[in-house]
Amino acid sequence: MDFWNLVIIIIFLSQTTAGILGNFSLIFYYLDLYCRECILKPTDLILINIMGANALVILSAGVPQTMALLGFKYFLNDFGCRLLVYIQGLGRSVSIGTTCLLSVFQYLTISPRKSCWKDLKVKVEKNISSHISLLWIMYMFINFIYFAYTLLNRNSKNVTRKRDFEYCSIVDCDEIGGLLYAALVVCPEVFFSVLMAWSSGSMTIILYRHKQRVQHILSTHVSNRNSPESRVTKKILILVITFLAFYTLSSILRGYITLLYNNNWWLVNINRFTSLCFPAFGPFVFINNYSIKSGTVLTRELQSRR
Repeated sequence: MDFWNLVIIIIFLSQTTAGILGNFSLIFYYLDLYCRECILKPTDLILINIMGANALVILSAGVPQTMALLGFKYFLNDFGCRLLVYIQGLGRSVSIGTTCLLSVFQYLTISPRKSCWKDLKVKVEKNISSHISLLWIMYMFINFIYFAYTLLNRNSKNVTRKRDFEYCSIVDCDEIGGLLYAALVVCPEVFFSVLMAWSSGSMTIILYRHKQRVQHILSTHVSNRNSPESRVTKKILILVITFLAFYTLSSILRGYITLLYNNNWWLVNINRFTSLCFPAFGPFVFINNYSIKSGTVLTRELQSRR
């Protein structure tokens, strides 16, 4: 084992361990909170589903990749490999969808009282469980269509190449399979990413304008940096920028490798690392910058000052 292989093993092992501990710690925290209080806030429901989706990605991608780097190669058959890819796709899609839902819900929460979005916020809050369930069902169905298509056409003569994950390998399907994947999986992910960027940008504008309006009633000894608007804006920007940066970079690298059939060792491992960054480090971003209680506290503080 050379030096760089050892470095890659340590990186993936650390990333996978951190992802498992971070996601499951937050999941168990919210489950314990629900057992004690028998109720979860809408943001809590969204966050526990984001952590659940991230955990699926870590378990279906991070764990087998780490095992492959440790020498356990090709331990899955064709069906097991495709099932693992299905779970990876499901976790990634739900993670994007629920993070977008969190961003949109936050935007609706801080919208001005006279805004037309306020009525929509009440409806979304009342049906938040239904929206989350719909996301899971929709992506289970969408990813299953692609999974079933690739499974039925695995012996087709119209193959492009083999996809080698090191812990297993599968045969890619024809161009129809690629178009099906783009239409059912990639396009919705792009839409959710754009919607999330729009809602987060709108939140930043609302908070900035509100901060300007109340500037004259703030005490002179209160630092602008410590105002609720500044803190909320910072948390929103860090969360969204982290999410979009990692997933955008991962998507670009994955597309480059797929379209150009580039099997460069460094590029493949960088792509695997970036695809696991948000699922692994997302819980720590939430803890440090969203905070389990800060979102609710700051929102109430903002609304009380309107």
